[in-house]
Amino acid sequence: MKALVTGGGGFLGRRMVELLREQGHEVSFLARGHYPEVEATGARGIQADLRDRDALAQAVAGQDLVFHVASLTGQNGSKREFWSINVDGTCNLLDVMETAGVPRLVYTSTPSVVGFARDVANGAQDLPYAEEFDGYYPESKAAAEQEVLRANGRHVATVALRPHLIFGPGDNHLIPTIVDRARRGRFFVVGDGTNKVDFTYVDNAAWAHLDAAEALVDHESTCAGRAYFIGNEEPVILYDWLNELLDGLDMPPITRRVSHRTARRLSEALAFLWRTLPLPGGPALTPFVVEALARDHWYDPEPARRDLGYSVRVPMAEATARTIAWLQEVST
Repeated sequence: MKALVTGGGGFLGRRMVELLREQGHEVSFLARGHYPEVEATGARGIQADLRDRDALAQAVAGQDLVFHVASLTGQNGSKREFWSINVDGTCNLLDVMETAGVPRLVYTSTPSVVGFARDVANGAQDLPYAEEFDGYYPESKAAAEQEVLRANGRHVATVALRPHLIFGPGDNHLIPTIVDRARRGRFFVVGDGTNKVDFTYVDNAAWAHLDAAEALVDHESTCAGRAYFIGNEEPVILYDWLNELLDGLDMPPITRRVSHRTARRLSEALAFLWRTLPLPGGPALTPFVVEALARDHWYDPEPARRDLGYSVRVPMAEATARTIAWLQEVST
């Protein structure tokens, strides 16, 4: 199989490239930067931007399948920037795939498309999209996911995956950011500290995409035109699990607390300041982050098992141990 991975230089995309190469597939990956360590797997690197239709057309030519992992993430940036990359870039990719006759697309989405406005326990596959979004990232990803699912048809078969809170060795954002803030005493328990969440070990997230590719035979496949939540299938009490990580690093637990209401009001005040004043970067605490830290958010794993053949290769205990060992290594 000849496959293209957009975002192949990133945390998840890189692991997908490695697995595809281990299985003997011919792999190209698209990224805005140069990643010789990924090319060392035998994959062909292509430097391009999702907003460059001509470059995308060249990248998809001759491919059997595209894994669309690339996106603009984070909480800072303009709506125009998020839309141009996450929505317009995805539409560009769909257009050039149809023109080139590339028959299948596996899209990396996020559970945040359904929002964190309420607690979600064992959330069903058919949860509606959020009515309002606490940020341009989830709003743009919801719009892009809908474009992908609508595109499923005779010319291109599509499926979307929503892996939740991806972590593991090589993570350059989620867990290292939490550890850094905890080390500096700037991480708090938001709410009562009993909220339960899904995490997804990076290997499992990567395998889910390969499972989906195998299940997506054509536009009439069971999974075609649908979105699936992906997780480690062992939801954890968020702050208990984070404190387990910190204990493995010989760091004190997170014990300082702030109420959900107070944190929400503070995040809204900070958002107002950044909108009205010429401040650099963006606030560390946003409404999106507050809701994610205070709410239950874990999802029903059965649809992905049933329709994609997805299974957890690395259980939570082993995934946690591997992550602690990696964090110990990179901190020395």
